[in-house]
Amino acid sequence: MTTPRVVIVGLGPAGADYVTEHTLALIAGSAHRFVRTARHPSAHLVPDAHTFDHVYEAADTFDDVYTEITDQLVAAAQLHGEVLYAVPGSPMVLERTVRSLLADARIECQVNPAMSFLDLIYARLGIDPVEAGVTLVDGHRFAVAAAGLSGPLLVAHTHANWVLSDIKLAVENASGDEPVVILQRLGSPDECITHTTWAELDRTVEADHLTSIYVPHLAAPVGAELVRFHALARTLREQCPWDQEQTHQSLVRYLLEETYEVVDALQALDPDDPATDDHLVEELGDLLYQIEFHATIAEQEGRFTMADVAQGVHDKLVRRHPHVFGPNGGDRVVADDTATVLRNWDAIKQAEKARTSVFDGVPHSLPSLSYADAVQRKAAKVGFDWPDVDGALPKIAEEAAEVRAAVDGGDTQQVHDELGDLLFAVVNVARHLGVEPESALRAATLKFRGRFEQVERLAGERGIELRTAGLSVLDELWDQVKSGE
Repeated sequence: MTTPRVVIVGLGPAGADYVTEHTLALIAGSAHRFVRTARHPSAHLVPDAHTFDHVYEAADTFDDVYTEITDQLVAAAQLHGEVLYAVPGSPMVLERTVRSLLADARIECQVNPAMSFLDLIYARLGIDPVEAGVTLVDGHRFAVAAAGLSGPLLVAHTHANWVLSDIKLAVENASGDEPVVILQRLGSPDECITHTTWAELDRTVEADHLTSIYVPHLAAPVGAELVRFHALARTLREQCPWDQEQTHQSLVRYLLEETYEVVDALQALDPDDPATDDHLVEELGDLLYQIEFHATIAEQEGRFTMADVAQGVHDKLVRRHPHVFGPNGGDRVVADDTATVLRNWDAIKQAEKARTSVFDGVPHSLPSLSYADAVQRKAAKVGFDWPDVDGALPKIAEEAAEVRAAVDGGDTQQVHDELGDLLFAVVNVARHLGVEPESALRAATLKFRGRFEQVERLAGERGIELRTAGLSVLDELWDQVKSGE
């Protein structure tokens, strides 16, 4: 059985003058023709063609567009045996639908060369892209594809002013006066070349589907701060004696400390006081450095890099959000509420990890209250749980009575066990009430500490020595502090 085939041709950068005779012959010899878009000066050279402009209008994302075009072309090729697919410019230059077709095992592709928009751009700019070291970047992926680069950059797919705005926002430390050349509709009667600056990039012209920009040099690389931060971590690891001595194991204590300091900063956030953001920014930075430190150690050992960490979590989040991105590029899963999202997440996670127990993946090193809460939540997901707090609450009194009995019996180990059961019952009640037990206990402890510090202050003002004052005096001071709150 013959494999269905898609014959791919390019319509050049502008009008009919830039389309090859070979391409015209292929178009004429094809019975089933498709063009990616009719919004191209040479699209009329493909008569009786189906266009995919309607897909652009209906889809939510460009990834959805490329997937839908690929699927429709594959279906047409399977139906007719062979179809022709015409794209603007050259098929092998920034044509993601072509890359998708080439990767599809259901069909075979015949890609035919064509003149690219790049040829006209480099001619108008008067540069040799190889000698100049020009990097070609897709405007939709500018922040990622151009990370760490400062130029020269040629940015395509800048078809709207919002794309130009996104590109500009990706470089926070640009001076603003860097020169930019905006190239539009090259090779057509209304060709336009505009010289402007980075600051005016999205305010100079009305971008269209035949717009590209050339940036000779930026004052700061794209994503400069993260690139600079990564370089700093490597420099410290190579040159600082303390950093050189650290291992994954020796850094665990600092990772935990920085995590708790972030928690403190989060709890101290005041919506009415922007200054509290500064502390959180600082603590998040300290925690980020710990992550970067571990990645730098692994990089030196040849095991993995920070890029692997970022890519891993990116891909995992895409897989676990099929209601946002669609599973494996397919149709999105319907998830209209948080409960459905969490169920899907757990099912995907369990399939990924090949887990056999509901408790697989719960870290043993969690703080004990958080560990108890996590274990209870896992058991509850398979139905082992009280229907509401009315079932969980009486267990506190029951376990407290068992603690009392253990104390009266004088069995130290039993007291230990029953106290654990009592704490576990309290965590269960907290879970049913939607209260995170670790933060609730921390808040109660902070409240106690604050009140007792006021007791210390009152005692100092009155010349009372805490260690010898006695419980009745301390209780009186405590009551005064509470009444004054």
